[in-house]
Amino acid sequence: MSSVLGLALAATGEWKAPHLDYHALAPEIVLTVVAMVVLIVDLFVDETRKFIITTVAGIGVALSAIPLLTLAADGSSRSMFDGAYVVDKYSLLFKGLFLVAGYIVLLMSSNYLSEGDYYEGEYSFLLVTSMLGMVVMASARDLITIFVALEMLSIPAYLLAGWRKRDLKSNEAALKYYLLGVVASTVMLYGMSLIYGITGETTLVGISDNMTSKPIAIVGIFMIICGFAFKVSAVPFHQWAPDTYEGAPTPITAYLSVASKAAGFVALTQLVFVGFFGQKEVWQPTFWIFAVLTMVVGNLTALRQTNIVRMLAYSSIAQAGFILAPLAVAAENNTTAKSAFTAVSLYLLVYTLMNLGAFSMVIAVARKTRSGEISSFDGLFHYAPFPTVMMTLFMFSLAGIPPLGGFWAKFYVFKALLDAGNLWAIILAVVASVNSVIAFFYYASVMRAMWMRPNPDGDTRPIKIPPSLGAAMVLCAIGVVAVGVYPTLFTELVDLASLSR
Repeated sequence: MSSVLGLALAATGEWKAPHLDYHALAPEIVLTVVAMVVLIVDLFVDETRKFIITTVAGIGVALSAIPLLTLAADGSSRSMFDGAYVVDKYSLLFKGLFLVAGYIVLLMSSNYLSEGDYYEGEYSFLLVTSMLGMVVMASARDLITIFVALEMLSIPAYLLAGWRKRDLKSNEAALKYYLLGVVASTVMLYGMSLIYGITGETTLVGISDNMTSKPIAIVGIFMIICGFAFKVSAVPFHQWAPDTYEGAPTPITAYLSVASKAAGFVALTQLVFVGFFGQKEVWQPTFWIFAVLTMVVGNLTALRQTNIVRMLAYSSIAQAGFILAPLAVAAENNTTAKSAFTAVSLYLLVYTLMNLGAFSMVIAVARKTRSGEISSFDGLFHYAPFPTVMMTLFMFSLAGIPPLGGFWAKFYVFKALLDAGNLWAIILAVVASVNSVIAFFYYASVMRAMWMRPNPDGDTRPIKIPPSLGAAMVLCAIGVVAVGVYPTLFTELVDLASLSR
């Protein structure tokens, strides 16, 4: 019926086909083709050679980055579907980040899957599909597009969280993630419907131009923020994260902790800076409360953990609080808007690298110890000095110790808070400072285990790190060190990637 109506409208000249810029859509098109190729290759590859599928997916993801370079060289902003889909410097920056993160996760997954007797073809297909959702999210400037992108990245993630099908913890992880995710999506979608009912618009620019201060608008904005608070595991919507992170395969835990969380923050940034910027009295106090609760609860709970995956899960919750903090002051003045945008973008970049690096080390150590306990790192330096140095680098960066990238990420968060200059911003800066000190204690516990404790079982055989896993580790380390040594280079890159209306 709709196609007949479309043909009738086209015949009368009242309807025009949407303009498609295939160059701008090239990364999405390549990822779609890669997903299809992976699915087809899986049908013809023998069970003993399933590792080829992950390799094909990794090559395809690398190829999808080529159009990003040509679009960046072109430099112009491209808009489609009446402003619902925008390809600008901002979207290119985060598409690049998502592709790098996805490629590193595929490197981490290669031997993990083959040695664990998991289904490799479907795994790579779902991971690439989820990455496609994140890439679409970076360009989405419309409520419908944002929601579709969010579900595109989330639904494969629900399945990947339960990939260890014969493991009860993995089953529990997938079930919790799915049920709570559905509730969060429902709340968010209802909030979006309220905003559309008030403004008559779904594009963020149209919403900004037609938004009113009616109570129903406040409810709509609050519900949308709460929906995304689940995606970024902000307190009190964080309950799914620790169990899901522990039960999911470790590469997927790394993926959920960084890539999907980064996609949630990208969507929040677009909503705040483009759609809801004029309604700061609604979202700034909400982000302030979320930031404080998330930092405090995440750090205090991480202190009590003995399992390193759960510790990193609560650490990622606390890190989300730091990323939320600049958004709580983003609309105070022009200076804080720019500072907040820089702080959030740089933190997402550094956090992705240092957290993926930490999880790659967890996989490497577990290959020998078959344990996720922090005690399994005891005496690591005596038989694996290189992995020890790598893990120390990632832990120091997560703690915000100079001269690594994590220090500059936190520095720009504090800069944004101090630029605001009001009492609430200063209080938030004090809370963030105290939590930075608390976080150092549990990161230091891992370093103490590696450097200062003896190896309890006396097994000093070296850890065998597969080339793909070692490459993931080294790529993350190079990125963390590069940001620490040349922070201005990356802040200038972030500043160039301003949001287009």
